[in-house]
Amino acid sequence: MTKRYVSLPDEAESGMREFIDEVDRRLSSDEDTCSVVEDVLIDLSGDREAYERWRNGASVSAAERVRLQSYDPCNTTLESEYYAEKDEERFRRSKHLQWLWRQFDSLPIADNVEFALRFRRMLADHLFAECGDDCRFFKGITFTYGHNITIGDNTVVHDGVHLDDRGKLTIGDRVSVSDGVHVYSHDHDVVDQTAVRNYHTIVEDDVRLTYDAMVRAGCEVGENAIVGARGIVQHDIPAHHIAIGMPAKSVKIKPGWEDVATPVDEAGVNRQEQRRIEYDLPDDLEAFDEFGRDL
Repeated sequence: MTKRYVSLPDEAESGMREFIDEVDRRLSSDEDTCSVVEDVLIDLSGDREAYERWRNGASVSAAERVRLQSYDPCNTTLESEYYAEKDEERFRRSKHLQWLWRQFDSLPIADNVEFALRFRRMLADHLFAECGDDCRFFKGITFTYGHNITIGDNTVVHDGVHLDDRGKLTIGDRVSVSDGVHVYSHDHDVVDQTAVRNYHTIVEDDVRLTYDAMVRAGCEVGENAIVGARGIVQHDIPAHHIAIGMPAKSVKIKPGWEDVATPVDEAGVNRQEQRRIEYDLPDDLEAFDEFGRDL
């Protein structure tokens, strides 16, 4: 047993449950998501009085106005908003929820682990394509969109993790994603870096991605495998293998699984192209090169 049960005082527990249930109910209703996010961030930030003064016509500084306006996600932009191939309709809602997740993490209250884990778990139900039971999401996790992520039961994602779902990302049951891990689902062409290819990246059940590891777009980390600290996965990792290094290579099979696992000398197969996701860009898209080149 590696953990122990911790509980909050009854009054704190009651208040926490009431608040999370209220936000969950509002996000599940037909209420405008922008309005819900704005209300939650204003109140959690303790800025309701200043917000009401501004809305009632009181004079505020330019900096204060920017702060108060930014509680509304419709007044903000995210990096992924600029991506040409994004699904505009799906992103419209996921952007608002992602803004709430990110801004919540910037607040001091996000360090209240019991509250923050439950709040993020509730948000995951609304943001992700699917999220299983009893998942735990720690602080500083970032996404591309959020709506292309599927996560199974009892998975834990630790601090400072980036889950790139520009393509599609599937994470199984009981997966442990350690601090600083990056899992990608898109690649850039080596000649023209503005050419983006999207993929389906898969992390199977019971995988451990240890700290600072990276999984390249389109790779699959097989069931019950381990990727060692700072390992860079450039090809599929077979089930039950332990892979380490840059690039990550299988060095052994987990004890007890030798009879069913792929032999170590047969590992290292890259199936990225089998998981490529094609997309079409809108005909009326006005594309530009961020590097200022004439394409």
